[in-house]
Amino acid sequence: MDGLADETGDENGDGPADAPAGRSARRGPAMVALGVFGELLITLGLLLALFAVYSLWWTNVQADRSADLASDKLRSAWSAPPSAAPPARTYAAGDGVGFLHVPAMGAGYQVLIRMGTDADTLAEGVAGVYETPYRSAMPWDPSGNFALAAHRDGHGAKFHDLDALKPGDAVVVETQDSWYVYRVDETLPETSKYDTGVVAPVPEGSSYHSPGRYITLTTCTPVYTSRYRMAVWGSLVRVDPVDAARTPPAELR
Repeated sequence: MDGLADETGDENGDGPADAPAGRSARRGPAMVALGVFGELLITLGLLLALFAVYSLWWTNVQADRSADLASDKLRSAWSAPPSAAPPARTYAAGDGVGFLHVPAMGAGYQVLIRMGTDADTLAEGVAGVYETPYRSAMPWDPSGNFALAAHRDGHGAKFHDLDALKPGDAVVVETQDSWYVYRVDETLPETSKYDTGVVAPVPEGSSYHSPGRYITLTTCTPVYTSRYRMAVWGSLVRVDPVDAARTPPAELR
């Protein structure tokens, strides 16, 4: 019985059992504030982690889902019975133009191309065609620059591996009736995000000095930031007509 009394204290509350309550009562305002601050830091950390998951994973899921639906819709339109009229050559903002294929960015790599580079368009996991500050030439135009942009991280991250491209790599644009085969000529690893000249009809900063049939791919750099831009420039090598089986060019086989 003596041992039990030593552990619990007597009924008047004079024993050791009162010690924790006494220590709690002596906690000053500074300790309370420190505890609250620690809890706030933990909460903030959790919120940041959730935001990172949303930005780098969930937006990819949403964008890929949206892009897949839009891609299926465009291919279904292409497979409809042909009419006497030639394929449309004018496009409004948001319209699907075709598909971008880049073997150096993975086997079977394909990205839907749509008009516009506004935030809503690019958030749908596509490569957007620049309409400002220069209106891009289309692949079938006799000269000009077919300039595209896509996210590097989040929202589909379609140009995440754009830095893998090097001179000599193939870039193929598929439209309803043609395969446009380009060759990468050079890359610009980093430039200001305000450097609009990289998408000019004759890209500024490139080795091109006269009009031609060019393609430009742009995205943010370094990864997980939007501090700078990078660009890949290429020129048209040839145009292959699409056959009934839509057999891809040799660069994609």
